[in-house]
Amino acid sequence: MAHSETQWQEAKKKCRLNADDIALAKRLGLNPKSLIKNIPNKSEPWKAPVNVWLHEIDDKRKAKSEKKLRRKEKANLNGSDASGSKVDQPQR
Repeated sequence: MAHSETQWQEAKKKCRLNADDIALAKRLGLNPKSLIKNIPNKSEPWKAPVNVWLHEIDDKRKAKSEKKLRRKEKANLNGSDASGSKVDQPQR
């Protein structure tokens, strides 16, 4: 379900976000309601502001994908070295 532009404008205003932050939220697959829901209350000092929270999510996802890519490359390197040095054994 696509969210209306008025909902995004409301989230932008309430969460004090700029256009780049809204674009980031859309790219992360978040909706305006989740942004508004995560506005920190005065009784929740551990919560970061919404724009900081968005960038933390993005950084975590980038780090996770880079780690997965490095693991995949390492597996490919190990796999190609191992296949080149293996000696074919007869099947029984």
